[in-house]
Amino acid sequence: MIPSSFRRIENLHILFWLVKDLCWISDLKIPGLLMILPTAGIAVWMTVKFRKNWFEFAHNFAVTCWIVANSIWMIGEFYFEDGIRPLARGFFVAGLVMLCIYYGGVLMRRKNTPAAES
Repeated sequence: MIPSSFRRIENLHILFWLVKDLCWISDLKIPGLLMILPTAGIAVWMTVKFRKNWFEFAHNFAVTCWIVANSIWMIGEFYFEDGIRPLARGFFVAGLVMLCIYYGGVLMRRKNTPAAES
């Protein structure tokens, strides 16, 4: 069970993420850059916090990759004429690979578990 105090931090994280993306779409460079710190920081904290819970770790790792990729993409659009998008793509792929590993393992366990006899 996930403690309610953790869920409050997770919900605050979503608020930071939305503000960061609103700054991005509004072309507010400095506020957008500043919002990377709490958004990515909480994502990393959540990933580390649940490193012993494979389900939570895999999903939080993917979210962290998503936020880092998203932040790189934003910085690229703000300052590098969108020229660092390939770096962002690498983080998106890393998050996707993590989830493929997790769900691949789930499917393999289900496949190798004998069906209950009726």
